[in-house]
Amino acid sequence: MNDPLAVIAGMPGVSEAVADARKAVDRLYGHRVLRRKSPEVSARSALRGARASAALEGVDVPLEVIPEVTDPTVQGALRVSAELGRLGATWRTAPRQVLARLHTLAASGLTGDGEGGGVGGVGGVGGVAGDLGRPRATAVVPDPLGLGAAPGPREAVARVDGLVQLVTASSKAPALVLAAVVHAELAVLRPFGTADGVVARAAERLTLVEYGLDPKSLVAVEVGHLELGPAYGEGLRSYLSGTPDGVAAWVRHCASAVLLGVREATAICEAMQRG
Repeated sequence: MNDPLAVIAGMPGVSEAVADARKAVDRLYGHRVLRRKSPEVSARSALRGARASAALEGVDVPLEVIPEVTDPTVQGALRVSAELGRLGATWRTAPRQVLARLHTLAASGLTGDGEGGGVGGVGGVGGVAGDLGRPRATAVVPDPLGLGAAPGPREAVARVDGLVQLVTASSKAPALVLAAVVHAELAVLRPFGTADGVVARAAERLTLVEYGLDPKSLVAVEVGHLELGPAYGEGLRSYLSGTPDGVAAWVRHCASAVLLGVREATAICEAMQRG
């Protein structure tokens, strides 16, 4: 199997869902507001995405107060969102480095590290230096979505290795298919043991940007996942089944999240147009 992503792209209903998402993004990119204000739309979309990602982690706060919220999950989601624009080129060539950076940003303050900084040399769980940005050493990790037991540390590392190969290899599959697989693998593996959902959703958005579906990072795909409610966890459980129908159901879910993310970005554009 030389191109596993292409195999997924050919699963039932995937090509149609991906095509619908592509058309919706193309329509969004034709909005007149984006001729002069696409950076502002991107910034507003990123803020909404961070709020949605934190809400999916169980910390749901109103958009208007999110910059002032001190909860570490919210602050981690905001830090991750602010950093994504600087990680694009590295994601294509050194995805492990990017994942480590995303986790360091997302989990700082959640793991007893205080406000630590870089990937190495910062405090981690129980104050053990270097845990932020590093693979977990325990098999016991939180399961907020009811996915079941996470793979053991060695299996998680091996599967992350496989994911890295997918990200850095060439494929004929659409960006949305790769983004869906990136998101699902990180969400089900829980490779760090904390803030893995925030990292997974950020990596999905980064993939959509860097692999050409949404190069201006306008689509608030995290909002789409939140609006789909229980279907988010159900989709990941379907993916975990490993069956063609289960994997296809997850990719279709991600396509639906993109459609809703486009709707959110369009609403941002319309509000800015009205002044």
